[in-house]
Amino acid sequence: MSLSPALDTPVPPRSAASARPWTRLDDGGAALFISKPFEPIATALGVIALIVVAILFARSAGLIAALWGATGLAVGMWLRADRGRTYDLCFGGLLTIAIVVAELLVGNNLELTALFTVANMVEIVLAVVLARRFGRGLNLATIDGVMRFLAAAVLIAPIPSATMAALGLQWIQGAEFSSTFLTWWFGHALSIAGIGGLLLALSRPEAARILRPRRLAEAAVILGLMGLLFFAVFSPWAAPVGVLAMPLALLAAVRLRLVGMSVAVVLITTFAVGGSMQGYGPYADAFDGPGRAIMSQILALVGYVPMLIVVGVLEERDGLTRAARAQQLRAERASEGKSRLLANVSHEIKSPIAGVIGIGELWRDGKLGPATASQVEMAEMLVKTARQIETLAYDLLDVSRAEAGAVAVDLKPVDVAGLLEETRRAALLRPETQGLRIELTPSAERHVVRADSVRLSQILANFTSNAVKYGKSGGVVTLKASSAPDGWVRIAVSDKGPGLSEAKQAELFEPFNRLGMERSAVEGHGIGLALAKRLVELQNGRIGVDSQPGQGATFWVEFRAA
Repeated sequence: MSLSPALDTPVPPRSAASARPWTRLDDGGAALFISKPFEPIATALGVIALIVVAILFARSAGLIAALWGATGLAVGMWLRADRGRTYDLCFGGLLTIAIVVAELLVGNNLELTALFTVANMVEIVLAVVLARRFGRGLNLATIDGVMRFLAAAVLIAPIPSATMAALGLQWIQGAEFSSTFLTWWFGHALSIAGIGGLLLALSRPEAARILRPRRLAEAAVILGLMGLLFFAVFSPWAAPVGVLAMPLALLAAVRLRLVGMSVAVVLITTFAVGGSMQGYGPYADAFDGPGRAIMSQILALVGYVPMLIVVGVLEERDGLTRAARAQQLRAERASEGKSRLLANVSHEIKSPIAGVIGIGELWRDGKLGPATASQVEMAEMLVKTARQIETLAYDLLDVSRAEAGAVAVDLKPVDVAGLLEETRRAALLRPETQGLRIELTPSAERHVVRADSVRLSQILANFTSNAVKYGKSGGVVTLKASSAPDGWVRIAVSDKGPGLSEAKQAELFEPFNRLGMERSAVEGHGIGLALAKRLVELQNGRIGVDSQPGQGATFWVEFRAA
């Protein structure tokens, strides 16, 4: 729920966290006021009407009305029309005239008219200033914005004017200070929370949402039930159905959000305070006239105005959810683009590299003419480097296919012991394993898992290759299969190398992350483990590492037993 200018003014797009949806116009405020007079004039007429109705029908503490809507209307419309200082002066002057006219219409003398006009204008101006200063752009779509609005504009702003009015009436008429002060404070606070909150929430998109037939019918049912419930409680019937009020208020907050909850606050205040003033409701026998009105004001202010905070929580949650979905969509698009790039690059690399390997082998074998010993050595280096690039190209292609979900896996029963023996023998054929023991720990039971044998072999070959490269200093690499809880089988490759810290383990399966080994003599590209993780996930398996610095590392995968 966000603020906007008047409904006939285009609403600029904004995020839930933006500070203000318009720019203040400090120049031409008077011209703007004159060129578009409908808003301020309508506001002034509304203030006059609400003051007259409140004074004639809602006075409970001497000359103070317990039901007061003029302040909420003035504050809400003034905050919506944030168009510069000159405009503010014109708007404030018109409101002052409206209050004077209303006070004179109801028969107040000049002394009372001056007192009430000054007190009301102090309150209205203070509420607007505090809301603009501390309301963080009055963004009621966040919990912080709602809390600041309630604290600054609703609770604090009416206190000076309530004090001024109570002291003035005590001096002029000898009125009792506490009841006058509390009636003014609570009544005007409810006015700003209900009517002011409604006006601030009512933007064009929100109006369009509420006016949808289904949403409008839902609002009519919920708010109608709310009005009937409080009428039943604060009426001659005195129906004992007040226990249903809080669930109904929560429903209004969840389904109707700030507009609906603001209307609910207005309905609750009207029926509760109005009924109490007529001598009905739960406070009729326990308190006198002003006391009954004050207790019903407290009921609305403490019991139901905080529901606006619930609305703020829900709105902020929805805003964060929308932002997260947008970020996720952008991330998915970026990932798709990266996958396409990796696939294209790896595809373009494979063909020329195959030619380089072929020429290097012909050169090494002397089929392109006699070659010296140094030339043969150079040819072997050329072939070795080209094969590394070829392996990288295939890994890149596998990564892009895995991220795109294009890798097909054929899940069948796989004999783990046989696969581990094949992995051990293949590793022993590599030149870098010279002087290193590669052992297969025998198991007392036969392990068969449901997996793709080709992809599982690829994963174990990667584990073994890493153990050979990074754990060679330990002198031994161990391959082992064992039973895990709940019908799983664990396949592990262990080394006695330097091990990994917890910080490095957290980054281990990230693509292209070599954990600071980029400048070491150990060859690699940081792709293998990321690819292994994705291949394990495609086979509904689990992958992990157990390691301590200085104690080697154990990389493992787990699959369901076949």
